[in-house]
Amino acid sequence: MTVAKALGHIRVLDLSRVLAGPWCSQNLADLGADVIKIERPGSGDDTRAWGPPYARDADGRDTSEAAYYLAANRGKRSVTVDIASAEGQQLIRELAAQSDVVLENYKVGQLKRYGLDYESLKAVKPDLVYCSITGFGQDGPYAHRAGYDFLIQGMGGLMSVTGERDDLPGGGPQKAGVALVDLMTGMYSTIAIQAALMHRDRSGEGQYIDMALLDVQVAMLANMGSNYLNSGKAPKRWGNAHPNIVPYQTFACSDGYIIVAAGNDGQYQKFVEAGGRADLATHERYASNPLRVQNRDELVPILAEMVKGKTRSEWIEQLEAVGVPCGPINDIGDVYQNPQVQARGLVTETPHPSAGKVKLVRSPMRLSGTPTDGGSAPPLLGQHTEEVLRELLGRSPEDIGALKGKGVL
Repeated sequence: MTVAKALGHIRVLDLSRVLAGPWCSQNLADLGADVIKIERPGSGDDTRAWGPPYARDADGRDTSEAAYYLAANRGKRSVTVDIASAEGQQLIRELAAQSDVVLENYKVGQLKRYGLDYESLKAVKPDLVYCSITGFGQDGPYAHRAGYDFLIQGMGGLMSVTGERDDLPGGGPQKAGVALVDLMTGMYSTIAIQAALMHRDRSGEGQYIDMALLDVQVAMLANMGSNYLNSGKAPKRWGNAHPNIVPYQTFACSDGYIIVAAGNDGQYQKFVEAGGRADLATHERYASNPLRVQNRDELVPILAEMVKGKTRSEWIEQLEAVGVPCGPINDIGDVYQNPQVQARGLVTETPHPSAGKVKLVRSPMRLSGTPTDGGSAPPLLGQHTEEVLRELLGRSPEDIGALKGKGVL
């Protein structure tokens, strides 16, 4: 029995590369969309070369597929097209006419030179949904600047609230450990595209979506942005602590670190009672969260000394038993050994044309009626060029051979 896919009726022409755009189109592919990934002949997506590490074949030898590329491109079909050539541009226009969505992350105005901007493609597909992802958006004084995740984390305020406190050893700004702005821009773009498709289905109208990394970074400051807007005071770095909740941070046990996230007074009381310091639960300076925030500099060292008296496993067992949120700080290897991660089946092995099999992380989206699956492996460069041109554009083997001979494919 074939299981319906939520976006099984949608085709996406993906002109994006690196991470923000591919992350978006991978989400759409996970939901069942036919994603056609357009790549540069000969080299393809930049991330194909962002290794080591690479996928390995059955003999343990590196293939040409970088692990970075594998992380963001499952479930797609790869077609190589030189969009700088007139014949390549015509192929893109023809493919756009057969698609519901075009996704791109070129510099502002670059695709207009090729006749592949929204207005040009709208002429051949009036109800097209066209999503552009750039660093700073299509207008404003920074529109023509190149935008990279690291830069945006700094410019957009994330690094001002990430890292240890300036008055503590190691204090200073720190970027997130993954390209968080790229990933969140991909997620916001996924939502925007689906909203535009719903509007199209009701009205018959396509539309243009202007996504900017800086916009996303500012939006995702969340409570930190709200704290500033409502106080006029810029938040500072708190390391592994929380600006509004105490205790909500890491603590050193006798044999490692744990996180304690006491989100209310009841959880705080159970935490200190488990540590043999019930007196701290009713202390006049620590009994409520506002008091604990006000007096954190004197309370936290007391709590830190209390935590040192037990092992990590002892603390986790005791705190879980009384309902205090806590947990270990795992490295990535620990994550994939975690019984909950394993029970949820987050790692899949997918057949791959050169590596035999590759391990991928499955989509976290769980839909009961239209489930995602592991999808096909991230494609080899140009793996589906002939298939797509035959299937969608009716090109003959001779036509395709001629285009390859000219370097168009």
